[in-house]
Amino acid sequence: MQTQIIHVPYDSGYKDFRMGRGPREILRHLRAEGVPVDEVEVHDRVALEVGTSFAVARQIAEKVRHAVSNGAFPLILAGGCISCVGTIAGLGTPSPAIIWLDAHGDFNTPETTISGFLDGMALSATVGQCWGKLAATVPGFCPVPERQVALVGAREFDANERSLLEGSDVHLVDPQRLRKEGLDAELGPPLARIREIAGRAYLHIDLDVLDSAEACVNQFSASGGLTLAELLGVIGLVRKRFALTAAAITAYDPEYDHDDKAVRAAVAVILELGKR
Repeated sequence: MQTQIIHVPYDSGYKDFRMGRGPREILRHLRAEGVPVDEVEVHDRVALEVGTSFAVARQIAEKVRHAVSNGAFPLILAGGCISCVGTIAGLGTPSPAIIWLDAHGDFNTPETTISGFLDGMALSATVGQCWGKLAATVPGFCPVPERQVALVGAREFDANERSLLEGSDVHLVDPQRLRKEGLDAELGPPLARIREIAGRAYLHIDLDVLDSAEACVNQFSASGGLTLAELLGVIGLVRKRFALTAAAITAYDPEYDHDDKAVRAAVAVILELGKR
């Protein structure tokens, strides 16, 4: 199956801003000659964090749908995690499992956020907890049931966000327990439960799931995360359990990657995904 890269150079509604510059840098290091790249571009007269981000999602949905219809594997390189709304919409029904790797919960809502950062609500929006009216403007979008979602590697939460997650049906996989108990023992059971209700999966990789000592990915990088070897192991286990139907690599900001460790990690992830 050929990979179709969908290049989404947006962060918070702004093109080539902050983490929006990451996808182009990853492509520069990837040097994937012959791999088709389709870039998203929105021509809003005034960029708006929320409005433009959902306009971007509508384009992503169209491009993902086109890739899937042509038998290709959509690989989304995006500045922001809110890109997931477009990807899920493009994949259509039945809703895929979501394996979400991230340092953060991304489960805030407009009522709980204290930063207003849209990406901090990305997973919450994807399961239908917020931004429902705007998400409905993305053709094909349907909220994914929480019981089909595993959040892996998260360790930085707002207090109210943590409460929302603990009261949800999202499967939480702590990075320290994963390291202590082992990949199969800690991640295997929730994947097995999800596999009972969803046969295909979308793999969402916010690169700051990596421990900050492994790579400084962006301004939000935190200690206590996964090693690159553990991240690659998660990808392999997900591939064994599901039909992997799309993947995203998000949130890489070249400004913080002074030693190129983060971009090299991104390339390693892409090469691992290419082993399907």
